[in-house]
Amino acid sequence: MHKMRGGPAGAGGAIPMTRPVSPAPTLASAAGFAHAVYTPDQRRAVEIDAAHQDQLVAWLSKRMGAAMRPPHLQALGYALEGGRLLPGGAGPVAQFMYRDAGGTRLTLYVSNEVADLESGKSDPGTAFRFAQQGELTVFYWVDGPFGYAISAAADREALAGVSAEVYRQLSAAGVGK
Repeated sequence: MHKMRGGPAGAGGAIPMTRPVSPAPTLASAAGFAHAVYTPDQRRAVEIDAAHQDQLVAWLSKRMGAAMRPPHLQALGYALEGGRLLPGGAGPVAQFMYRDAGGTRLTLYVSNEVADLESGKSDPGTAFRFAQQGELTVFYWVDGPFGYAISAAADREALAGVSAEVYRQLSAAGVGK
């Protein structure tokens, strides 16, 4: 299981984001900011809920120009709530949102604007990177043309485990390829 810090977002446990993780618009800061904006909303945190997952997958896949499939994280204690389309610097970004039994939310942010978000790095590879802003922890990586970021009010070890499982599932399914 995972260890979470703080209470559920929106119940006094909202994660303040007063500034980005770094001054440049990085994958981690963009994902962290999107997480901080949408997770506190208890009624409209997602545009399409998990009950309509087939519609969510079809819509995000069409808008992102590649297969988008939310990983299954039930074994780690997270249920899919749904997802939304976000604006990126030059196109769409996908966000999937999950919730654990205690009400803590986790988001998966998927962008195809990796070169822009990673300050022009040409080959960042698939190594996990870590960022922290207050209670918010972000693990992120680049795989092919897509950047992925997992954000939550979780300790580093717990989020590293979730990130490894998400990476495994996305790689096995060929998502974003």
